[in-house]
Amino acid sequence: MESFYDNVSKESLIYLGIALFVLVVLYWSTSVVLKRLGKNPKYLLPKSAFRRLAIPLVLIFISVLLRMKALRDLLNLENAEYWFKKASTLLFIFAMAWAMIALLKIIKKAVIQNYDIGVADNLKARKVYTQFTILERIFIFIIILLSVGFILMSFEEIREVGISIFASAGVAGIIIGFSAQQFIGTILAGIQIAIAQPIKLDDVVIVEGEWGRIEEITLTYVVVSIWDKRRLIVPTPYFINQPFQNWTKTSSELLGTIFLYVDYNVPFDKIREEQTRILNNTDLWDGNVDVVQVTDTKPNYVEIRCLVSSKDSPTGWDLRVHVREKLIEYLQENYPESIARTTRLTVERKEDNRTNA
Repeated sequence: MESFYDNVSKESLIYLGIALFVLVVLYWSTSVVLKRLGKNPKYLLPKSAFRRLAIPLVLIFISVLLRMKALRDLLNLENAEYWFKKASTLLFIFAMAWAMIALLKIIKKAVIQNYDIGVADNLKARKVYTQFTILERIFIFIIILLSVGFILMSFEEIREVGISIFASAGVAGIIIGFSAQQFIGTILAGIQIAIAQPIKLDDVVIVEGEWGRIEEITLTYVVVSIWDKRRLIVPTPYFINQPFQNWTKTSSELLGTIFLYVDYNVPFDKIREEQTRILNNTDLWDGNVDVVQVTDTKPNYVEIRCLVSSKDSPTGWDLRVHVREKLIEYLQENYPESIARTTRLTVERKEDNRTNA
């Protein structure tokens, strides 16, 4: 009785054994190199790099094995050469796309882990996060698009149909081009945001009259987290074509403004001293700006502008509210006559009219 070994070509077994040995050595050496680079703090590769690349690398090695004649001889499937090669091609394209996307994520993680977006002065970190987030999505989109194209073009029938369609689609191509103009413009706007960075992740902006933070940036839209927990979805071309306010474009530090309308008799130096005392007694102030100025005068009142500084916009809002409240309490306790003259005159006239009546 003939054994399986007797029916198999010795040459095929040797070639297949050598191929398996080479692939195992390559896989092992790749894993060792990636793991050592991940452990060494001098290198940028994180420890999870090999786990991300392990499966696509195995699939690439399998695709190489499928193309070997020795494997078909071993399985006694010499007539299935077309299907083995087709499966190898499709598997190789899929595995390469997977490996490229995994490698892209590894590079992104390796770079952004050196930047802490949670610190107060996080301008550089937000720039890096924004650029890598948008560029990552662009490259993933291109990789998937090219992979699907290569897979489709690997079939002769689809390739012939595609060539014939392209050859006879002059008018249709123009129509599709005009139809896709807005979509292409949106994609280009996303790329422009990644490069020029009019906005960054965690930027404080005012869009359509709404105050919020940039929560997410994609190729086609931007998510703005409004202060009351709503989400404003804005197309990316908006931030290229429309004016908007960016409070943290160059720095997270902000100046807060408080306006007071008081009587001419109020001593301004006392207000300055009180504001300094208020700021020194709160952790909301960053210790930089403490200014009180008379910015306007009217027949019945004086406009005072108080400038204070904070490390970021949320803290600035709380600081403005705190200083405004404390200054009003100070005026009520020490200078109650400083109520705006128009209000006091109106009240006095109403009381006089009731007395006369």
